[in-house]
Amino acid sequence: MRITTAIIERARRTANGFKDLELAADEVIESGDAAGAKEIALELLRSEVHQARCVATFILGRLAAGDGDALAVLKQRVSLDEDWRVQEILAKAFDRFCADTGYEAALPTIREWLSATSANTRRAVTEGLRIWTARPYFRAHPEAAVALLSPLRTDDSEYLRKSVGNALRDISKKHPDLIRSEVATWDLDQHGVRQVHKLAKRLLTSSAA
Repeated sequence: MRITTAIIERARRTANGFKDLELAADEVIESGDAAGAKEIALELLRSEVHQARCVATFILGRLAAGDGDALAVLKQRVSLDEDWRVQEILAKAFDRFCADTGYEAALPTIREWLSATSANTRRAVTEGLRIWTARPYFRAHPEAAVALLSPLRTDDSEYLRKSVGNALRDISKKHPDLIRSEVATWDLDQHGVRQVHKLAKRLLTSSAA
């Protein structure tokens, strides 16, 4: 496809950041042809150019709220991409899906992704929704965000546990008592918990000092 080749060449010129990659995806979406946009995204996912796969991920994120197949590709294919930059865009794409769906309405999908076997899929949620309590539903229900994040403190993936700890630390800025009460219930001898505990309490410790 000629348009796909043009996007790949444009994407290749992006050495840092993702703004132009997102803009390229937006331009595809704004064509108004959702089926064509998905076809372009699937073609871009086959590219060896990681920036092109980032564009594909942005496109799929824009389509996902109205296209279950696009959401499935994000979960089942994009999560397997070995490039960390693609995984960062996957997190943004999942947040876009949640924003377009409505965060409360997206709760079943959030739970589904958090229980996925792939650490990249789980992290797309924990990292993508940061700052959790800046999102509409979780702004009013911070305890719901904590309830979703806290069980992941023992996750096998250190990469994910770090994201969880940082997400809880974010929440502690406006809800210190909520985080203080939550971490007080944790068994620090459980696998990985001490690391998450340290990250989650970082601001609480410094404010108490």
